[in-house]
Amino acid sequence: MAAQFGRRLRKGAMNTTVAAVAVAALAASQGPGLVTDDSGRQPATGTQPSPDAPAGDSATGNSPYYTDLPPLDSPTPSPSATADPITGDAAAGIPATVLDAYKEAADELRASKPGCNLPWELLAAIGKVESGQARGGNVDANGTTITAILGPQLNGNGFANISDTDNGRYDGDSAYDRAVGPMQFIPSTWAWAGRDGNDDGLKDPNNIYDAALAAGHYLCRFGWDLSTDSDLNSAILSYNNSTDYLNTVLSWLEYYRKGTHEVPDGTGQLPSDRSDEPAGSSPSPKPPSKKPGTQSPKPPSGGGSTSPTPPPSTPPSTPPSTPPGTPQTPTDTVDHLEDAGTAQLTAMAGDTFDERISARAETEAGKGVAKVRIRFSIVGDTDTTFTGGEKVATMVTGTAGVALAPALQAGEKTGDFTVRASVVGRAIPGIGYTATVTARAADSLARTGDEALTCVAGGEFANQVQVKATYKGAAADGVAATATLIKSADDPTANDKGPYFKDADGTAVRTLTGLETDADGLLTLPKLYADDTAGTYLLRITTTGGAVLTVELTVTAAPSPSPTASTSADASPSPSPSA
Repeated sequence: MAAQFGRRLRKGAMNTTVAAVAVAALAASQGPGLVTDDSGRQPATGTQPSPDAPAGDSATGNSPYYTDLPPLDSPTPSPSATADPITGDAAAGIPATVLDAYKEAADELRASKPGCNLPWELLAAIGKVESGQARGGNVDANGTTITAILGPQLNGNGFANISDTDNGRYDGDSAYDRAVGPMQFIPSTWAWAGRDGNDDGLKDPNNIYDAALAAGHYLCRFGWDLSTDSDLNSAILSYNNSTDYLNTVLSWLEYYRKGTHEVPDGTGQLPSDRSDEPAGSSPSPKPPSKKPGTQSPKPPSGGGSTSPTPPPSTPPSTPPSTPPGTPQTPTDTVDHLEDAGTAQLTAMAGDTFDERISARAETEAGKGVAKVRIRFSIVGDTDTTFTGGEKVATMVTGTAGVALAPALQAGEKTGDFTVRASVVGRAIPGIGYTATVTARAADSLARTGDEALTCVAGGEFANQVQVKATYKGAAADGVAATATLIKSADDPTANDKGPYFKDADGTAVRTLTGLETDADGLLTLPKLYADDTAGTYLLRITTTGGAVLTVELTVTAAPSPSPTASTSADASPSPSPSA
């Protein structure tokens, strides 16, 4: 971290000169899935989903974005060492600290989620469209924005309708949520997607290192592979659900892939057009105006200079009512949530739950409501996640008002935990689902060989006992097992004579615990020895799940020593009797 922090300080100090960064040009001139105009560029008309369109799993709440498109000409690939790098295409320049944050986030995702194939250029493209690269790199040496970057109120007037979820902690607005920071996360999404990208112990949406890492994990959830067109498009649309947004991001992605270079912080090219404003109007979202008797948001202790203060001590008891004249969205009509028929949620450690959680959004009259965002959150002491490794998933209800959560992937921690379902944007009671992770189990045990297990008294058995555990016919890996040399088939207590194992000190033991099958379901027991008592003995192996196998062991008596014949004899004859 020290080297990394030093690198950031050096980059932040580059006020007059920068180092050029060359990126290999790609053969393709257009991004996947693009809709192009007659000039070969992607249109960005600023069309947004209608106010009642679901924001889905949108990171930004479908907030406005910058619609500027990259130049038609490719960027200058690599300025020479003697040339002023700023003379390269201005649009291709990315502020040093911002560029560093994108690359560090991509490096972390390459290690933690290699199957995602996240390019740093995608983070740069989204950062360009969302905030103009943190307003041209207007960040301090730690990567925190110097002035707040806030979207408009998501009050249903042209945008999604999302009532306040953070009591103004991040966006300074206790009425509605607003998109926050250089990657424009809404507070309700940041609550679960936020990351600490600069290792300062904080998760700050106003910090480019934190926001870039959070954006990377957000784009890589659900097991998406961003090297494929379909998953790439799905990931971008999940960030902001607009086809125009998709095309704009893809345009910048391809542009950055062809070449880019660093520029000093604060000197990046600012966008000029935004999707919710006429072309050429002011591009900067305005922070919320101060109300009488209130203070402007202040950064938390140790954080950047733009993070708002924590919530006030007396938050409003209920979200404000919809402004007069504002049409109700589907979310506004939801009265309560109901379980939509979720069956028992049980899975063994390491397995995928067969049953999926479903919740139904209903009106007061019990009618299902479509196009409502339902957030499913895993709570409790568990390492179980949804498919893709996330603890939170937001799904949209269908025509019947039902939202189906992603499949649960059990971790290794056993026991109960809860999945909580709630309506995004409404302060109505949620519902909880209890799920259980049981220990890995086997329902069958069998020896892998059929050779007789015999030994002479006082000796050692030539063959070790190996068994295979299965569950429903498949190899049962990681299953706990116990092996005991028992007294008889009817008495499972440990024997006090006959065969035995040895512990680390060479002491005879007749019970082994803490055994576990390997990845193939195999378990090989340590070598067996025999004392001087001949006979037939039993070895019993049991596993979690109830699988039992009893193995017969035979100890034969040691042969008696053969007597040695005398080879000496008295050859002297007896004296003859006298005549």
